[in-house]
Amino acid sequence: MCSYHARSAPIPIQIWDWPFIIRHGFPFIFFVFIFLLTLLHGTRIYLSSFHKVTHSSAKPRGVGVPPSGPPFRSASSKLFEELPRGLPGWFAEIALAMALRNQATQALKVQACFPVLGVRVDAVQIIDVVAQMEEWIREKAGCHSIAATGMHGIVEAQHDPEFKQILKATDLVVPDGMPLVWLGRRQGHLLQRRVYGPDLLLAFCERSAEKGYRHFFYGGKPGVAERLADRLKTQFVGMNIVGTNSHPHRPLSPAEEEEIVAMISSAAPDVLWLGLGEPKQDRWMHERKDKLRVPVLVGVGAAFDMLSGGKKQAPRWMRDHGLEWFFRLMQEPRRLGRRYLVYGAQFIAYIVLESLGLKKFDASGSSLQKGTQGHQART
Repeated sequence: MCSYHARSAPIPIQIWDWPFIIRHGFPFIFFVFIFLLTLLHGTRIYLSSFHKVTHSSAKPRGVGVPPSGPPFRSASSKLFEELPRGLPGWFAEIALAMALRNQATQALKVQACFPVLGVRVDAVQIIDVVAQMEEWIREKAGCHSIAATGMHGIVEAQHDPEFKQILKATDLVVPDGMPLVWLGRRQGHLLQRRVYGPDLLLAFCERSAEKGYRHFFYGGKPGVAERLADRLKTQFVGMNIVGTNSHPHRPLSPAEEEEIVAMISSAAPDVLWLGLGEPKQDRWMHERKDKLRVPVLVGVGAAFDMLSGGKKQAPRWMRDHGLEWFFRLMQEPRRLGRRYLVYGAQFIAYIVLESLGLKKFDASGSSLQKGTQGHQART
C-alpha cells in the first residue's frame, strides 16, 4: 500500500517585506558600502602619491642637467590644497589626480631616448615635440633648445667631443633622419616617421594660428627668412611673426652678436627658428641660451630654403624610405658630397663596429682621436 505525502506549498516572500530586508539586506549593503569606501580611499591615496612623487622628482631640463623627471612643473599642488573636504573632496581629488597623471604620462613620453654612437636621441614624433614646445611656452621658465639631427650630426659629434657635449646639453635631440629612426626601432621604440625639420615647422605654425604664438626667423641667405615669413603668413592666416633676420656669411663681431641678441629679445618671440645649418645652429643655441629671453629655440636647417621656395624637397616616398640624401646629393654634389659619401660611410662603419663590440662610443666624449676636428657645413 503506497502512502502519499503531500508537499507543503512554499511560503511566498513579498518584494517589500521590510523585516526580511532589514534582517538580511542591510548587512550586505553595509559591507558593499565599506568596500567601495575603502577602494575609493585607496585610489585617492595612490593617485595623490603618484602626483607627489612625479612632481617632487621633477627638475628643470637645462644645460648639463639630464632629464630625471617629468619635463614640466605646474602649480597643481595648490589645487589639491584648495579642494573641498569630506567625501566630495575625495571625488574631486581623484579626478584631479587622474588628469595630472595623464599629463605626466604624456610628458614622460618625451623623455624616452636611445643612444646612437654615444649621442642621446629622444624617441619622439612631431606631435610630441609640438606638445613639449607648447608646455615650455606656457611655463616661460628659462630658454629651451631643440636640435634636429641626423647621420651628419652624429658623425660630427664623433669628430668633435665639444659638439657631442653640446648635443648632450640640448633639451631635445630629435631624429631628423631615417637611419636614426631605424636604430630607434631596433631598440624597441615605436617611431613611425622622423622629425623632419620642414614638417615640424609647418605643424607648429598650424598650431600657432589657433594659439597666437609669436615667431622669429633667423638665418638663411639674404631675403630667405623674409620670403619664408611671407609664405607662412599666406598659408596660415593670423600667424604672428614678430621678426626676421638673415645671418651674414662671415664671423660677427661681439658688438654685432649683442645687437642681434638684443633685437631678438626685444621682439619677445615664443619660438626662435634657426636656419643656420648643423652644427652651426646647435652651437649658436648653446652659446646664447642664457642671454635670450625666448622660451623655445629650434634649429631646422634647410627648412628655410625648402619652405621659402629656394630649393626643392625630395618626394615624400624618398623621404620616408631614407633616400632624401640621394635627391639632395644630385642637387648639390659639390657641397654635400663629403657629408653623404664620406660621413655616410663613416656612420655605417661606426654602427657595424659598435654592433660587433669592437668599439665603444661613450657619451662623455669621442672614442676617436681628439686631434680631428669636424667641419661646419650648412644643412
